[in-house]
Amino acid sequence: MSNEPDSSAREDLGADFAQALAQGWLPIREVSRQTGVNAVTLRAWERRYGLIVPHRTPKGHRLFNADHVQRILNILTWIDRGVAVSKIKPLLDTPQPPSEPTQAPENDWQPQRHALVLAVTQLAERQIDDLVNQAMALYPPWTVCEQLLLPLLAELHLHWQGQFGAQLERVFLYSWLRSKFGSRIYHNNRQLRGAPLLLINHSDSPQEPHLWLTAWLASSADCPVEVLDSPLPPGELALAVGRLKARGVLLYSSHALNLSQLPRLLGGIDCPIIIAGPAASIHHARLSTGVSLVDVSWAVDPLSAHRELSRRALL
Repeated sequence: MSNEPDSSAREDLGADFAQALAQGWLPIREVSRQTGVNAVTLRAWERRYGLIVPHRTPKGHRLFNADHVQRILNILTWIDRGVAVSKIKPLLDTPQPPSEPTQAPENDWQPQRHALVLAVTQLAERQIDDLVNQAMALYPPWTVCEQLLLPLLAELHLHWQGQFGAQLERVFLYSWLRSKFGSRIYHNNRQLRGAPLLLINHSDSPQEPHLWLTAWLASSADCPVEVLDSPLPPGELALAVGRLKARGVLLYSSHALNLSQLPRLLGGIDCPIIIAGPAASIHHARLSTGVSLVDVSWAVDPLSAHRELSRRALL
């Protein structure tokens, strides 16, 4: 993330608000940018659990200081160590989190995954949406992805093996997921400026949920995102990069790639390139050491893709 304050933090919200900013207080959007926790989640932590008590202007605008930011980072530390957000408040007065991770009780996330599996089998779109929205309101995107969505997809993958109706459930869920996160990305893009990250579905499959989770994680980090949901022929990928002025390219494939054609496909691209998905595991050794692919890095799943995007300063 950039260390420069978000320019929207200085929008005109009244004299009291402007004076508070001049005194060093931070608006919720800037705190969200610094911590990676979106404003909806910060408000939920305040209302439901009293984890944060921001200062309020006479007009009700929330303002935060450095202590609030540190408290949010401490909350994230406990969440990363497996503690449910509802159980964190009494732990915040502990001088330091334990040195060893605390494993979250299985029943913290398992009932939500079980309810989602049931909703998928019943094609209950509203119930799926409500359950995911509840999780997204209380936890950062990374945690929702790591603890709920990725395990859910893995569990359903096993459930669908040899199961009658599996293709129906798969198409239903993947269509919902593409619509859900595509909509979030669209609305985020409307508020963001700068060169987008270009994500390409290079798989034969028209539905790749991990691609959309990767795009959502990047978008949640205030990165403009453009998703092209079908493969592009050699030459046209470079054309897309040029026209979009893309900051980077993430090429997703769930199948093996034709490595002999990869240099031609990626030729003419002068921005960072990441190959993601099962293809990264299949071709790990070649992608790590191949001379012709020396500028290409790899990531096997949405979480490792997010880490790689951050490492390469693309978020």
